[in-house]
Amino acid sequence: MYDKFKNEIDKLKRDCCFRTLKPVEKHGQFLFLDGKKYLNLNSNDYLAVAGDEKIRQDFLGIAKEANYSLGSTSSRLLCGNDSAYQELENLLASLYKKPALIFNSGYHANVGIISALAGKGDVVFSDKLNHASIIDGIKLSGADFHRYKHLDYDRLRELLEKNKTKNFKNIFIITESLFSMDGDVADLKKLVELKEEFNAILIVDEAHAFGVYGEIGLGVSEKQNLVEKIDVIVATFGKSVGSMGAFCVADEILIDYLKNKARTLIFSTALPEINVAFSKHVIENIFPTLNDKRKHLFKTADKFRNLLVNKGFQTKGSSYIIPIIFGENELAVKMSEIALENGFYLMPIRHPTVAKGQARLRVSLTADINFGQIEKISDLLSL
Repeated sequence: MYDKFKNEIDKLKRDCCFRTLKPVEKHGQFLFLDGKKYLNLNSNDYLAVAGDEKIRQDFLGIAKEANYSLGSTSSRLLCGNDSAYQELENLLASLYKKPALIFNSGYHANVGIISALAGKGDVVFSDKLNHASIIDGIKLSGADFHRYKHLDYDRLRELLEKNKTKNFKNIFIITESLFSMDGDVADLKKLVELKEEFNAILIVDEAHAFGVYGEIGLGVSEKQNLVEKIDVIVATFGKSVGSMGAFCVADEILIDYLKNKARTLIFSTALPEINVAFSKHVIENIFPTLNDKRKHLFKTADKFRNLLVNKGFQTKGSSYIIPIIFGENELAVKMSEIALENGFYLMPIRHPTVAKGQARLRVSLTADINFGQIEKISDLLSL
């Protein structure tokens, strides 16, 4: 009865694509697995908030006094909409100058938003390297779907021109701002120009940029001075905020529509009040103090990327996400094993997370890591 599943698992193992869940313990910049200590280079805690013991202890004192609930007991539309939700959404709205809506995760947000806003009779144009949650949302929407070559806005224009006579109800352009696997950044100005020219709705996922880019950490959209020009901005609390959950900001009509149509919001138990309150605490009180950490993060990333390039490694991007591309699954797995043997926690990234032939180790730097701690990686992984 289970032959189909066993055969697929056997194939995954042959292709070096089989995955397992490993029990780990995280302590700041370090991770412990099977009693061994590693420098954690796979974390999305870019500003080192989640691993900061002082931040944790300070908030626990606040949480005890406020008596935050540890469970929400319901969806937001029933009785799960604790006051902490309204406080955080108000804070986000004040920062973006647009109404905000909180979701349980980045995956919940992208799937729920896209499948609610887009539908049959609409068309979606998506960057080829967009996250799986974006792709799943598009598939669930039932809209016509076109993928354009990564960051190729001339090709996007061609597709928009080709489809503009087909009388679609709505046209959507969807992109990440900072791409999670290549570490490169979208040209949002160009996308805004195309959106305006073709009367499209632009959705930008800032999951990996929120907190780090921009004067107050609102992401690439803030850095490129385009917040008000983008129809829907999506970001998460599970990365630079060091918490859990996600949100979008958009015009009031779209937020009201999502409250009534986004199935991942309507049919999910809400996040516990304590999680929402922690996200607000970090954004309101911690983010304004982290400019030095942001600068340090980019400086370390630039030095490490330049070192890799000088040593002949194939890499991409311009951010604190630094892929080291080896191509074949077997080689990426081997390089991961070498890294682990030398105290660096670097898991291999393989198909379907990246395209076949693009297997890699992805270094995700955090603000509490110094260049000296990672400098020798280039020698360890040299072929």
